[in-house]
Amino acid sequence: MTNTPIADFIRNYIESGAARLHMPGHKGAGPLGCEAWDITEVRGADSLYEASGIIAQSEENAAALFGSGAAFYATGGSSQCVKAMLRLVLQNRPAGTPPVIAAARNVHKSFVHAAALLDFEPVWLWPEEDSGSLCACPVTAEGVERTLNALPVPPAAVYVTSPDYLGNMADIPSLAAVCRRCGTVLAVDNAHGAYLRFLNPSLHPLDQGADLVCDSAHKTLPVLTGGAYLHIGKSAPPAFREGAREALALFGSTSPSYLTLASLDLCNRYLAEEGAERIRDAAGRLSALRKDLSGQGWASAGTEPLKLTLDAAASGLTGFALAELLRRGGVECEYADREYTVLMASPENREEDLKRVLRALGENRRPPLPRTVLPLAAGERALSVREALLAPREAVPAEESLGRVCGAPTVSCPPAIPIAVSGERIGPQALALFRHYGVETVDVVREG
Repeated sequence: MTNTPIADFIRNYIESGAARLHMPGHKGAGPLGCEAWDITEVRGADSLYEASGIIAQSEENAAALFGSGAAFYATGGSSQCVKAMLRLVLQNRPAGTPPVIAAARNVHKSFVHAAALLDFEPVWLWPEEDSGSLCACPVTAEGVERTLNALPVPPAAVYVTSPDYLGNMADIPSLAAVCRRCGTVLAVDNAHGAYLRFLNPSLHPLDQGADLVCDSAHKTLPVLTGGAYLHIGKSAPPAFREGAREALALFGSTSPSYLTLASLDLCNRYLAEEGAERIRDAAGRLSALRKDLSGQGWASAGTEPLKLTLDAAASGLTGFALAELLRRGGVECEYADREYTVLMASPENREEDLKRVLRALGENRRPPLPRTVLPLAAGERALSVREALLAPREAVPAEESLGRVCGAPTVSCPPAIPIAVSGERIGPQALALFRHYGVETVDVVREG
């Protein structure tokens, strides 16, 4: 049985009855009922970014469970871990090589923020054909290798998002092999896939050859919001492990939530005991639901085991209408756009939750909607990401943004994937995507 040093410490501290003449101000009491567990770095509680005690012990438990060379906790979600990963690869790139990262274009906006903060140059990896959604960017190993071979020197890293928001999963083994041949590392935003390690076989990027991986534990595991892991692969350069805490500290609060740390700690016990079996059972139930929905005339997309992506357009509805149909049946989805409706499941969903999806949707006999061909909005580079994001900006109507330089990427969260990236000149393709996704105003660099 995996021990839980963080949770045990907090429980003992509560039972000690100590007068809390320290932060936080609620002093362990309040209307939420969880305040007693919300402590600060009192003696014995360790410190997240200088961990050598109970937090370090708990992280070692997580590393053993995930099979990583080292695992580090974060309370700022994968957004914090993404920035830390990029800091590590840039800090440890070969001397004299430029700060360049080759990235599949469907990055989360935290990647764009990292580009501004760390001042690196993204080289975009594009799909070889229209992916049908802003959320997807199915790059191939062959395409990545062509891009890398065309660069004067290898980039600091290749960066991909897998699984993506629609449940598409990249061919990580092939991408990792390309990175090894080309002399760079593979970093994966696996925010939606922490549970993949516990399938049989494992589908986690660490087990498929990635060097650096971030997981949003809170998205698919029983962890409080903000709980995340930064994993260092066993074959990754030792400097990644040595610099991980400093990189995380650069982008995290000096007051991390002990409630979130305790939930990460207790998740270790869950995964070591019943968690893996429950995850596999949940994946089986969701697979059965897909088949039942197919039998009722509903189309789905994506291959991620615990994500159900309904292809609304193929089923004769918009994703928004399909989400409303589910909502009327007592089901709240994760995300919807014109083409797709996304539902995320976990072992904590009851069988009744999945049956409710079936009842809410019922039989479908609608003809498919015409599918919009979405352009690739590869804008001309006018400024660096850093210059544009830190420059004075103004909001303008999207229809009046043609030719202007994108300031801050204007996207909703979810999915937080930018149409135009900071520093790019907005072209007609971006305008078409703004219309498609209902973007009404765009943040641009102020002129004059």
